[in-house]
Amino acid sequence: MKSHIQAEMNEAQNWKKLYTLGAIAVLGTVLVGVVEILITLLPGGMAVSETTYDWFALFQTNGFMGLRNLGLLNILFNLLSIPTYFALYSAHRRNNQPMAALSMIVSFLGVAVFLATNRAFAMLNLSQQFTLATTVEQRNLLAAAGQAMLVVGESHTPGTFLAFFLSESAGLLMSIVMLRGKIFSRMNAYAGLLGYGTLLIFEVSSSFVPALQNGAMIFALLGGISSMVWGLLTARRMIKLGLVE
Repeated sequence: MKSHIQAEMNEAQNWKKLYTLGAIAVLGTVLVGVVEILITLLPGGMAVSETTYDWFALFQTNGFMGLRNLGLLNILFNLLSIPTYFALYSAHRRNNQPMAALSMIVSFLGVAVFLATNRAFAMLNLSQQFTLATTVEQRNLLAAAGQAMLVVGESHTPGTFLAFFLSESAGLLMSIVMLRGKIFSRMNAYAGLLGYGTLLIFEVSSSFVPALQNGAMIFALLGGISSMVWGLLTARRMIKLGLVE
């Protein structure tokens, strides 16, 4: 009997640790979002590299901005989403478990696709080789290789659409779970629905309708702010769950 009680107490402690980890992770995603906004507001933060040669020049003059523009912060965001969604699934393990599990799986698939298709560090390496190249033929080959990488890894293009689509769909699904489960507040759920819904609209527009990209930035701004509010509300509730679970 005592061993059974002790096992339950240990399990409860493990859930508390998981919720605390989830809260820290989701706050980390909010911090990543804030850093992304601040960098965007800096001089050159919204500059667009049109050609492979422009990308190589950017990497040579400012390696960090080159990595950032090819998704460096998104790599960190995706890694932090793993403990976030695992903790959210655990919070809903006693109600609406199938849909919470689906959301977690979709999120993990999005992370896997994003990491598999990201070309930030590969482009950094190519730019270094381009600098050292001594012949026109070598430079042309490296430029062609860079263009092939951009087709797959340049953010907000058809090449990266699937990863962002999965990530934002996971956010929408989890927000619906929150709304139905009543463990998190309705405001929390609605912030997620608004945030991830508008980010999905932005992703479709920027990836497949380039002419609307400037107008679509309104959806990106609204979605980014709403998703950060979702993150803050989620972290606050997770901390409370960690104290009372």
